[in-house]
Amino acid sequence: MNGAILQQVFVVEYIVQSQMCEDCHRVEAKDFWKAVVQVRQKTLHKKTFYYLEQLILKHRLHQNTLRIKEIHDGLDFYYASKQHAQKMVDFLQCTVPCRIKSSQRLISHDIHSNTYNYKSTFSVEIVPVCKDNVVCLSPKLAQSLGNMSQICICIRVTSAIHIIDPSTLQIAEIDGNNYWRHPFNSLFHPKQLEEFIVMDISRTYEQKQGAGAGMKSNKHSLAEAWVQKTSELNTDHQYFCRTHLGHLLNPGDLVLGFDLVNCNLNDEFANKMNPHSVPDMVWF
Repeated sequence: MNGAILQQVFVVEYIVQSQMCEDCHRVEAKDFWKAVVQVRQKTLHKKTFYYLEQLILKHRLHQNTLRIKEIHDGLDFYYASKQHAQKMVDFLQCTVPCRIKSSQRLISHDIHSNTYNYKSTFSVEIVPVCKDNVVCLSPKLAQSLGNMSQICICIRVTSAIHIIDPSTLQIAEIDGNNYWRHPFNSLFHPKQLEEFIVMDISRTYEQKQGAGAGMKSNKHSLAEAWVQKTSELNTDHQYFCRTHLGHLLNPGDLVLGFDLVNCNLNDEFANKMNPHSVPDMVWF
């Protein structure tokens, strides 16, 4: 055509169709999982569980989960691979005192390639002890911790249970393995706290007779005090006790505590204790 150039305009319409691979499609379906981590804590007030939830969010360990299901005693974490579930289990083991049981169920088996498809289940049970719980240790466990008193207060729960003897300031740590060998429960729940007013208090450095050579807390101060229930101010009934909060309390202060004199303790270790070794009350 003697070097002539022809041009023509075409209208092209593109249609974008979103597609996912098979693995992503299963993830989005929310019903496909190969491993589940069942975290449980059998307590009325799950302070340790709330602390654990904050750590999971902080370290972003929930990003690989397909679904998180809330159960009465805890949470279920579903994963697409066993490796992600194992990572969560290892984190829980290093963060809170717990015991772990695992099991797996065969889903399918390819006899030609000799491959197996399993669903794994990890059961994680956190110790049923939270911060500010009053506990009663077994005599054998109390003796192994430096002959400390059986009635103690849990001041903190990390990878171990940190307890203090309010009458001697003796402290100890109980890891998960030691706890499950000598298990104990909380004596009270927060709804049983009563309000007291401090009538008189004096610091003391005298240690309880027979106390072992365990570690003593430097953050607390031992004191002896007379207190009275705010519900019994029209009476002259007062209680004498020793407390680890001598550095905080002054006469006239209001405190919350548990009355061990007028309560019915339903605990196998507390019922076998000498009544003279049980304190009248425990404060917070």
